[in-house]
Amino acid sequence: MNNSHFSLYKSQFHAVVLAAGSYPTHSLPLQILANAETVVCCDGAAEAFLAKGGTPIAIVGDGDSLSEALKERYAHLLHQESEQETNDLSKAVHYLMRQGKKRIAIVGATGKREDHTLGNISLLIEYMRQGADVQMFTDFGVFIPCSGKSSFDVSVGQQISLFNFGATGFKSQGLKYPIYDFTNWWQGTLNEATLSQVTIDAVGDYLVYLPY
Repeated sequence: MNNSHFSLYKSQFHAVVLAAGSYPTHSLPLQILANAETVVCCDGAAEAFLAKGGTPIAIVGDGDSLSEALKERYAHLLHQESEQETNDLSKAVHYLMRQGKKRIAIVGATGKREDHTLGNISLLIEYMRQGADVQMFTDFGVFIPCSGKSSFDVSVGQQISLFNFGATGFKSQGLKYPIYDFTNWWQGTLNEATLSQVTIDAVGDYLVYLPY
């Protein structure tokens, strides 16, 4: 069983993926993006990142969101994959994993179309199962895929939401409301920290959301 500890504001990542949702505006994802030594853009995010002076190591996707001018100008960065079994976010994450970079921050993956947002969030569990240590930062909080026992450094009173992906035997320390084997996503939302460290334990996989 995994035993993970998350200290949100001290996280160090091997790389950052900039997805093609709404471009970040909150200071934390912007700081993560600005401080990253390695940035991979989904093709739909490349134009905005380049326009802001960013330099990705790669632009990954099926290429359908890039103009011909950008494809030509940045051909040396473009890793075009035409298969449609995975979305561009997955293509970018898998590209980094093949480079041995498994601790990955994802930004810009929410907003715009809600179906893309839900799909991108649920993919975090798949990436974890594939061996990635990944977190998704939005303009409002962070999604962290977990398995087994996980602890989180938080502020007393901070809200915490939990989404079950088939795990059983839930128990916790430091939460205001008791948790159980949720069968629907809404059931684990809007809990609250009563301690500066919250621990969640279960057999299986689940997703935690911490608002800033």
